[in-house]
Amino acid sequence: MVLMGIRMPGVDGLTATTELRARPGAPEVLVLTTFHTDGHVLRALRGGAAGFLLKDTPPGDIVAAIRTVAAGDPVLSPAVIRRLIAQVADGGQEDRATAARARLALLGEREREVARAVGRGRSNAEIARELHLALPTVKAHVSRILTRLDLNNRVQIALLVHDA
Repeated sequence: MVLMGIRMPGVDGLTATTELRARPGAPEVLVLTTFHTDGHVLRALRGGAAGFLLKDTPPGDIVAAIRTVAAGDPVLSPAVIRRLIAQVADGGQEDRATAARARLALLGEREREVARAVGRGRSNAEIARELHLALPTVKAHVSRILTRLDLNNRVQIALLVHDA
């Protein structure tokens, strides 16, 4: 688990996140920063960060977020979630939507159902209940989705689903 800043000497934290997450066996990355422009958030998440927190987050919440990300679940600051929702609601992303739909078409029907559930923020256990699957089956589907689409984590699956 890496707690990453954006402004660093030599290479910025967004580039470092992308390069780190591209490595086999890479640790999860949680970005902690004062900079939360749409470009920073999307670049971090598309680069494989499992979370994005603002530095004004209370210390106890930061500790909880670190534990959550280390356990493999995503975390976003409420302000970041609001910005992402606003961006999705604004539309104007037809090219990205077309590309995202084409990528999702590479999946089997059941994998697409699982991907859509991940996009709705469902946990593996919730997906298993909704789709009447065993928990290990859901985990296998999520792993295959990540591999087939060359993604690093559930956040990237959710972003792809939302883009589509």
